[in-house]
Amino acid sequence: MRNEQTKTVLDRLCATRSPRQLANDPLSFCHRYDDPADREVAAIIASSFAYGAVGIILRTLESIFCLLGPSPRHFVERFEPKIGLRIFSGFKHRFNDGRDLCALLWAVRLMIEESGSAEAFFLRTHDCSAQDVTESLNSYSKAIRSLDFRPVFGQQGVPGNSYFPFLFPAPASGSACKRLCMFLRWVVRQEDGIDLGIWRGVSPAQLVIPVDTHIQRISGYLGFSNRKNADWRMAREITACLRHFDPDDPVKYDFALAHLGISDGCNGNDPIACATCQIAGVCPQNRTTI
Repeated sequence: MRNEQTKTVLDRLCATRSPRQLANDPLSFCHRYDDPADREVAAIIASSFAYGAVGIILRTLESIFCLLGPSPRHFVERFEPKIGLRIFSGFKHRFNDGRDLCALLWAVRLMIEESGSAEAFFLRTHDCSAQDVTESLNSYSKAIRSLDFRPVFGQQGVPGNSYFPFLFPAPASGSACKRLCMFLRWVVRQEDGIDLGIWRGVSPAQLVIPVDTHIQRISGYLGFSNRKNADWRMAREITACLRHFDPDDPVKYDFALAHLGISDGCNGNDPIACATCQIAGVCPQNRTTI
């Protein structure tokens, strides 16, 4: 009975997703473009730097996309590291700098040159019969980190003190791979006004939820995982619970749940907010009395 009630509440929550929430999300930058090729490149960039406070993320992405011009795909196809290092010399997002951004743009160019698109590059090692994208992400991140980054970093390649590898973690290391899972959600789930639906070779059923601080906390309230660390095991545990509600599209709930915290201020400690929260009926954390 509780599962049925939770599904009803979550489905109702999904129906309330709004342009206001999208505007407060890095995914909004992808919606600036109509061409799927531009959207794919924009999704890689926007998801890569989607860590930290949302206001800082949006400012960082604005600073990047204003320099990419009307077509991110066109920009990266012609991207030259020597020029890029001058253009983005002042770039900084927390501990990533201009060299890391240039390495990312260079990686996208190499993926396109090798395979035609980032999707084709990803699909080279993707198993369509696997339960989820665990091994695909392991292979994808390894393949990107193995590209030739000497044009960006010099003859030594990626230096040991570089934070570029941070942009491409892997489940094998235990990382929750939040930004990569978010990227996959954007490009794989069908176009619905929020997600983009531009990839066809990966099933939405294989996606794993991106675990940020909001998903970690709210999923704990709902009993989807009792783990303390936001790691890959937690991401799979939460996804397994959501798969009971929609086995074909378990991460459809991600955007709405995350924006309870990102846009709607849920922190589990505000009785007034709890009283009007859309998941109040199934959230044991709910505090409706002062």
